[in-house]
Amino acid sequence: MALNPSSDLRDVRGIAENEKTLIKSFVQGAVYCWVKNRTGEPFAVRDLMGGENFEWRGTPLIALFDKHSNGGKSDEDAIKAAAKDLGWLVKTVLAEDKRTFIPSKAGLVSHYRWVGNEA
Repeated sequence: MALNPSSDLRDVRGIAENEKTLIKSFVQGAVYCWVKNRTGEPFAVRDLMGGENFEWRGTPLIALFDKHSNGGKSDEDAIKAAAKDLGWLVKTVLAEDKRTFIPSKAGLVSHYRWVGNEA
């Protein structure tokens, strides 16, 4: 199914493939949890992995922060860059998913809503 309409995707580089696979699985679990508990509500990456879920240590997401931090960025800049990478990975997870998600934009923030009409 995927994103409707389809959209450009970008590959996230600078992390190992196994790290990327773990991140995508982690993200898919978060998305499925959202869909189950908040059916019909759109979500943004910050809804899934920000706010009270901002602490990434102990999760596969830390690889994104470490990539930028180890590259010499300040913590603040590494957080911003890691969040952008995560946004691209979330978009890829949704595009590859068996369910259909409709993307929308509110300012600079991308939102997604599960269609819910899969058989």
